[in-house]
Amino acid sequence: MSRILGTLLLIAAAAGVAGGGPLAAQDTTKPAPAPPPPTPAPTPATVNAAVLARGVVDRAPQDSGTAFPDSIGALYLWTTVTGGAGQTIHHVWFHGDTQVGDVELQVGGSPWRTWSKKTIPADWKGAWHVEIRDASGAVLKRVDFTVGQ
Repeated sequence: MSRILGTLLLIAAAAGVAGGGPLAAQDTTKPAPAPPPPTPAPTPATVNAAVLARGVVDRAPQDSGTAFPDSIGALYLWTTVTGGAGQTIHHVWFHGDTQVGDVELQVGGSPWRTWSKKTIPADWKGAWHVEIRDASGAVLKRVDFTVGQ
């Protein structure tokens, strides 16, 4: 009898019962849980407005235009974007055909307002433009302006 009891204890120990270990079994009566839905592709950024201004007050452009005196000192490009949440856009500033600035801006939501500032030296007269680009470099919008003319 003790031999049979010893064998049963060895079998129970091997199965995890005697050692207090949990028993596990797969329930085949219920369907497997569905996999999580795929993550949607990010919505690309779309520029709704782009305005050159002498300043930004309370997140709004002030004294906007397309021609500025050579004494301007600095200009702001104020931009509104829809889509593109969590992505970046760039304000790429050009004097003539020469790139003179590249400001990376985070898009925190949709819609989103953002702006960059560029110092304008008094002797850098003539044609300027700013390209608003997405993270891949594609031009979303171009804004032309002149300084000192």
